[in-house]
Amino acid sequence: MRTATWTAVGGAALAAAVQARRRGLTYGATAAEASRELPGDELLPHAALITTRAVTITAAPSSVWPWLVQMGGGRGGSYSYDWIVGTRSADAILPEFQQLAVGDVLPVGQAVAGMRVERCEAEQTLVLRSVAGDWVWSLHLSSLWLGTRLISRNRVAAPPGGWLWRTANRAVLEPGSLVMERRMLLGVKERAEWNAPRMTM
Repeated sequence: MRTATWTAVGGAALAAAVQARRRGLTYGATAAEASRELPGDELLPHAALITTRAVTITAAPSSVWPWLVQMGGGRGGSYSYDWIVGTRSADAILPEFQQLAVGDVLPVGQAVAGMRVERCEAEQTLVLRSVAGDWVWSLHLSSLWLGTRLISRNRVAAPPGGWLWRTANRAVLEPGSLVMERRMLLGVKERAEWNAPRMTM
């Protein structure tokens, strides 16, 4: 009886952990959004880690897009926790950083050499790939009634030393990415809503 009880408890704990991890990897996204194929997925088809996170913004795509294209170190920042990233996030749209083209490389921090623009469709899609080719980050805007849906997807390749990376990733990187990306999504939302023209029915 005792063995059966502990087995049941262990099974419940495992199920809860799996569910918690799934929620972290898909924060704010619907099941349909998390499973949907998005532009940029083809650049890293066999990713070891995939996250899809989303937020609804009460502003038109035209009011959200400028905040996305100016992101980057020495530009508009990350809209996340500046004291962790080490850059200052802009609270205004910066005209000098509104022109973005395929092939441009955005600085993102000391750990990554840069993110190359692979696809840039105004007010719709921005796809970035790390210079090393092991990380694809795509941002997608879709128009809603009185707002915009912003979806952020990350696809990351597993480096050499598979099992060690997976263990460290689940213990540290996944929770860390959730904290930083959640703040980024909310940072974009706050800025776009503060500065957007009032939307009416």
